[in-house]
Amino acid sequence: MANQTTTQGSRTTAAGGAATASAAPTPVVTPLALAGYLLIGMYLGIIFVQSEVVSWFRIQEMFRFQSFHMYGIIGMAVVVAAISVQIIKRMGLTSATGEPIKLSPKQWGDSRIPGARYWIGGTIFGIGWALLGACPGPIFALLGGGVSVLIMALLGALAGTWAYSALRSKLPH
Repeated sequence: MANQTTTQGSRTTAAGGAATASAAPTPVVTPLALAGYLLIGMYLGIIFVQSEVVSWFRIQEMFRFQSFHMYGIIGMAVVVAAISVQIIKRMGLTSATGEPIKLSPKQWGDSRIPGARYWIGGTIFGIGWALLGACPGPIFALLGGGVSVLIMALLGALAGTWAYSALRSKLPH
C-alpha cells in the first residue's frame, strides 16, 4: 500500500497523506473527433495521390529544378497556412477538446549558432526527403496506394524519431 495514490481534484494524495500538486487531467478526444481526423487524413491522402505530391518523379523534378509543380503546391500550402493561422488567432478557435489553440513564438535556442536547430534539422529532413523521394505524410498515402517498399521508409522514420527522443537532451535546443 506504500505506492498507492488517490486523485482529488487537481491534487494527488500519496499513501502517507502528503498532498502534491499535479497537472490538470488530460482532456479526452472523443471517438467521433478521432473519426473526423481519420476522414480528413484519408481525404488529404487522396488529394496527395491525385495531385502527384507523393510521386517520386515529381519530387525529383523539384529537387532538380526541372518543374514548378511541387513549388506551386508548397507555395499554396504556405499561403493557406498563413491565412489559417490568422483566422485561428483572430477568432480564438479551440481544439477538439475545447482547449484554446495557442501559437507560441519559436524559440531560437541557446546554442552558439542562433536557430541552429531549425536549419540543421531542416537540412537533415531535406536530405532524407531528396534521397527517399517522400516526406512523412506521403509515406502513408503511398503505403495506402500499394507502394509496399515504403514500409522500410516508415520504419526508418520511426527509428529516426526514436533516435531523436533518445538524444534530445544532448542536442542544441
